[in-house]
Amino acid sequence: MPPLEMLRRKADFDAIGRHGTVRSSRLLVLRSMRTSGSRTRIGLSTPRSLGGAVQRNRVRRRLRDLLREQLNAMEGGLDLLLIARSDAGTATYSELREALRSLLERSGIGG
Repeated sequence: MPPLEMLRRKADFDAIGRHGTVRSSRLLVLRSMRTSGSRTRIGLSTPRSLGGAVQRNRVRRRLRDLLREQLNAMEGGLDLLLIARSDAGTATYSELREALRSLLERSGIGG
């Protein structure tokens, strides 16, 4: 599977919040923004409402894996911020996959 280029700087997260578009579902919120770069960069946010560190890390691992599956279908030059909602902590892998696929499709990114 291809490696994900992750967003790490607060300024990048803030830029998506200010200039990006938002789509949401019961499990996830997707903020996306076109950039001048050629690569797609990913940011993940797993709030404490998901549960303890073990639960948040499990959701992060699942989301990274699902994003790797979708990476080839996505166009380049995007910054994506995926925010897990509290229901994502108890969702199955297939429910998360469907929520992500739906958000990417509705955003016109892929899926």
